[in-house]
Amino acid sequence: MIRRYGEAVKAGQHYRRRPGVYAVLLQGDQILATHQAEPVPEFQLPGGGIDKGEHPMAALHREVYEETGWKIAIRRQLGVFRRFTYMPEYDLWAEKICAVYLAQPVRRLGPPTEAGHMAVWLPVEEALQLLGNAGDRAMLAAALG
Repeated sequence: MIRRYGEAVKAGQHYRRRPGVYAVLLQGDQILATHQAEPVPEFQLPGGGIDKGEHPMAALHREVYEETGWKIAIRRQLGVFRRFTYMPEYDLWAEKICAVYLAQPVRRLGPPTEAGHMAVWLPVEEALQLLGNAGDRAMLAAALG
């Protein structure tokens, strides 16, 4: 059974399953996060949806690059969680299945290419408070042991 975080399922609402991959990017006592300005300003673990036919690891590399501008080295899977949410950018009620990996930032290739995203280095203790969803915070806590 996959642990659920966030808001409760709304009775009668149809949710479309949306698998995604995300990274906890640790370097020393800092984490590389992304800050998304819209629809609500929020710090997040970099990552996102897996495109149809895309391998999950390719999706993780692509998403992290788009949201942070960094190349990464993936170490291991930390866990999986799900959350039910409305995604206004897609006008979609989604059951997000979030596979989270421990990875290391290797090299900054440039600025984020995805509009509205900014790469931000945060002290891990601060990130445990600032990350915008409980699943992200739980995965960071798991990575820290």
